[in-house]
Amino acid sequence: MTDQRLIAQRLEVARAVVADAAALAMAMRPPPGGPVGSMKGVQDYVTEADMAVEALVSKRFEALFPEDGFMGEEGGRQREGGLTWVIDPIDGTSNYARGRERWCVSLGLMDGAVPVAGVINAPALGEVYTAQRGVGAWLNGRKLTASPVTDPKNAMVETGWSAKVSPETYASHAKAFLELGIAPRTGACGALALADVASGRCDGYLEPAINLWDVAAALVMIEESGARVSPFLQDGGLTGCISILAAAPGVAEPIAAAAGMRLL
Repeated sequence: MTDQRLIAQRLEVARAVVADAAALAMAMRPPPGGPVGSMKGVQDYVTEADMAVEALVSKRFEALFPEDGFMGEEGGRQREGGLTWVIDPIDGTSNYARGRERWCVSLGLMDGAVPVAGVINAPALGEVYTAQRGVGAWLNGRKLTASPVTDPKNAMVETGWSAKVSPETYASHAKAFLELGIAPRTGACGALALADVASGRCDGYLEPAINLWDVAAALVMIEESGARVSPFLQDGGLTGCISILAAAPGVAEPIAAAAGMRLL
């Protein structure tokens, strides 16, 4: 495993680079209204800002850490390295494309197959999450701790939506959660949904189909907050689009059972 001091140095640099990327995204953000951008698939938007933000971050890290690998949602794997930066330039693009506020720039650092650091910057919300494996996770400098909720009837769980999953599957998850007394939510930004579990704002997040760039930064936050997570990386998430579940420890087992998922 790479030295913690080296990871800490990179995390500080990443925070600054992501701040610049978030400022660029804010400057390019469409006004509220109908969606601005093009479609990669059903309800799967891409905007000029997605491309511009990813290019900015990629070029910065190529100059700063040429030995590191880099991959992004828009450009795929661009460089190889033992340490690899993984970016979703704008997570929550469907929100961003309509001038809404729930979106972020998400940048994770992987040491081989292990997430070791992450930055999530949600500039429209004024929130910056950071995390380093084995050290901690923070929101605007405040240490993150998963929710203390132990009764599913007091729990709030967010469920993501994907065109890759049938409406019947989505409805069955919602039904199973409602039968436990859980309050379902959806916010259309996977990275922030996972960060909400880490911060205790939400007690669970189920996404039926998600990619590494959506979760690379948040996985460190989940681990450091004491929340539990499904074996996303072990089950194929390094290279494929698969499901993920994160949950507060006190309600993790009933939520996982309702979702038909297993947890680490």
